[in-house]
Amino acid sequence: MKPITNSVPYSAYKDSGVGWLGKVPEHWEVRRLGQIGRLSKGRGGNKDDEVSIGVPCVRYGDLYTTHTYFILKSRSFVSRAKVENYTPIKFGDVLFAASGETIDEIGKSAVNLIQSEACCGGDVILFRPERQVEARYLGYATDCRPAAAQKATMGRGFTVMHIYGGQLKYLTLPLPPLPEQTAIVRYLDYTDRRVQRYIRAKQKLIILLEEQKQAIIHQVVTGQIDVRTGQPYPAYQDSGVEWLGEVPEHWERKRVKHASMILRGKFTHRPRNDPSLYGGPYPFIQTGDVARANKTITEYRQTLNEQGLTVSMMFPAGTLVMTIAANIGYVALLDFEACFPDSVVGFFPRLNVNRDYLYHLFLAMSTELQQEAPVNTQGNLNIDRIGSRPIALPPLPEQVAIARYLDRTTTDIDHAISHTQRQIDLLSEYRTRLISDVVTGKLDVREAAAALPEVDPLEAEVDSEETLEPTTELAEEFDTMAEGTSA
Repeated sequence: MKPITNSVPYSAYKDSGVGWLGKVPEHWEVRRLGQIGRLSKGRGGNKDDEVSIGVPCVRYGDLYTTHTYFILKSRSFVSRAKVENYTPIKFGDVLFAASGETIDEIGKSAVNLIQSEACCGGDVILFRPERQVEARYLGYATDCRPAAAQKATMGRGFTVMHIYGGQLKYLTLPLPPLPEQTAIVRYLDYTDRRVQRYIRAKQKLIILLEEQKQAIIHQVVTGQIDVRTGQPYPAYQDSGVEWLGEVPEHWERKRVKHASMILRGKFTHRPRNDPSLYGGPYPFIQTGDVARANKTITEYRQTLNEQGLTVSMMFPAGTLVMTIAANIGYVALLDFEACFPDSVVGFFPRLNVNRDYLYHLFLAMSTELQQEAPVNTQGNLNIDRIGSRPIALPPLPEQVAIARYLDRTTTDIDHAISHTQRQIDLLSEYRTRLISDVVTGKLDVREAAAALPEVDPLEAEVDSEETLEPTTELAEEFDTMAEGTSA
């Protein structure tokens, strides 16, 4: 028997009275948060109060970036002298983020499982139960998909979303009997440890594949191997550039600006999120779109209207583009005509320079470009800094041969990366759906929880960053789950 998948529906259900929950097991309670405990607004100073050693402090941003369902440890601390300015939190308190960027994530929450003294900062809503509830169950229940959907209806705002305790007290949760809450937590924790182990292993595989791809590109564009023969070149010269090292003797040494004209995008209107600029027929590409592209930008998420077009810059289809702010050094080829902000530059190769060769060359240069970005300007590059970078340029026929070789060689690696990321996405979706189904009573896991071993050998991995391969049996089981998720 496989306890991870050994679950069935309950024998009898009743209407919860809440559309997002639907029917719940007949013997479960359905309660609003305000009927289970009390809510209060957190208070706290700012990040300047942080110290390396002190009282653990949970800030509202941590609920989006660090904690999922549970707060096991804090990433920041405040001094004993400053802690009185913050709101103390107890084991079992649920913390809700009072503001956020999107309506879908407003009220992101996690339950505090820190055993020692701890506090929270401002812009946090604190919920403290006044009846006995399994803390980890509360963590799952208050941020599962049905709970998140309820919180989304409570969010208010335009550019920044807000939620308040007066709204959260109406958040409705299913409450099984306490022993059943314990069984649910036992089952979900056991399953989640295996899902997370599988995901970590796949994430490590992606890192290794990316490193392999980068090593191949670097080896070829620096001339360590002649792709036409599969052997090193007959003679080399010192390039005078550390990252290039020795390059083939017949390659030219140039600066980027001598190999390509460089144009910077623009977006002169402020504020940049002014809705009067968007919603027209002109694709608008952001740095994130470039970072997500797999060589070619084939889709877009935003468009500009006629007014937006006047404050931006249009690049033609086929342009080689690079991000110079935020996600620095990402490069891609544009599949269609589109507008770009000033955080992106476009390259227009000069005579005897192959665009696809430049694409791979810039991929190899990405680390150097990131290091070139000055810290005191928030890591932004500019045309002068990029244009002055030295490169080694082979004759045009060799550039074409190199570009074709790398396209062919790296395509298989890209497919492997995409396939692996798809597995991660499917398992993440499986995890989210399973938690929702179990805490809302769609699945009865009591028998499965009772069949679990007393000591879980993976429990020690919860707070570990070590990445271990799942067993073959576990991998096969999760692959089956992923297929069911995608169906």
